[in-house]
Amino acid sequence: MIAKQKVTEIVNEWLAGKEYFLVDVVVSADNYVSVEIDHAEGVWIEDCVQLSRHIEANLNRDEEDYELEVGSAGIGQPFKVLQQYVNHIGKEVEVLAKDGKKYRGIVKRANEESFAVSIQVKEKPEGAKRPVLVDKEYVWSYDEVKYTKYLIKF
Repeated sequence: MIAKQKVTEIVNEWLAGKEYFLVDVVVSADNYVSVEIDHAEGVWIEDCVQLSRHIEANLNRDEEDYELEVGSAGIGQPFKVLQQYVNHIGKEVEVLAKDGKKYRGIVKRANEESFAVSIQVKEKPEGAKRPVLVDKEYVWSYDEVKYTKYLIKF
C-alpha cells in the first residue's frame, strides 16, 4: 500500500512557493489516492493536472499500481484545515455545533485554537417593546463543531 505520508511529502514539494495549500490526502486500502488542494481564489484545472503529473513522476507504478485523483476542495463542503477558515474571513458560513444547533454568520477570525463568527440574533433591549437584530460573536474551538462550510448565495 502506498504510504499517505509519502504522497503528502510529494504534494508539499509541489506546493512549495505556491499560494495553494493542501486540504487532504486519502489513500485507501486498494491504493485509491485522493488529493485535495485549495487556493484563496479558486483552483485551476491546469494546476491539478500539473500536480497529478508531479505525483505520478514520483510514484513508481511498477512497484505498486494505484488510482490517482487530484482536485480542489469542493465548494459547499465542510472546511478541513485552518487556511480555509482564514480564506473565508468576512464571508458567510454555516456552522453545525455538536449540540445539533445550526448557525449562520460571518467569519471574523480564526487561529490554531478557535474561530469566531458574528451572528445576527434578536434581542429585546430593556424597556423596548420589540426585539431588534444585534450582532453577537460566537467563538468555537474546532472540536466543538461537526462542520463549518461556506454558504453559496445566488
